[in-house]
Amino acid sequence: MSTDEGLSLDEGVRTLLLLMPRLVGRAKRMPVPESLRTLDLAPRHLSLLSYLLFDGPLTVNELAARLEVTPATVSLMVGDLSRKGVVDRREDDADRRRTIVSIAEASREAVDAWLARGAGAWRSALGPLTSEQRRMFVETLWAYERAVTGDAE
Repeated sequence: MSTDEGLSLDEGVRTLLLLMPRLVGRAKRMPVPESLRTLDLAPRHLSLLSYLLFDGPLTVNELAARLEVTPATVSLMVGDLSRKGVVDRREDDADRRRTIVSIAEASREAVDAWLARGAGAWRSALGPLTSEQRRMFVETLWAYERAVTGDAE
């Protein structure tokens, strides 16, 4: 694939059809830190933990909105992760009806280690791009996800 020339639509599709399984396979092979290995964490947990790591403590409703799931689903995930000692939950002092979720201090280093390699790879790949190019790349991935799941607008 030449970087000096553009790609035809078919060349781009072919290249990405070959590349995506490799990317997914390599992401799945990223080692989970020993302290998290026995916890049976699923990709949905990785997304929730990513939000907490990058954005700090969030309410259940904020996590639900970001993960595009119901608050009940997030409550179940948080309960599961809380029982495993990965996250802490506490009542919001300003509104006792709200639950604030954060990564448990004892798990923070392991969660950070788990996500650091992927974050570093994305920083390396996206770093040379302009902010407009990064936006286009991310929007393209969102469009692909919507098309694959049948949610295309």
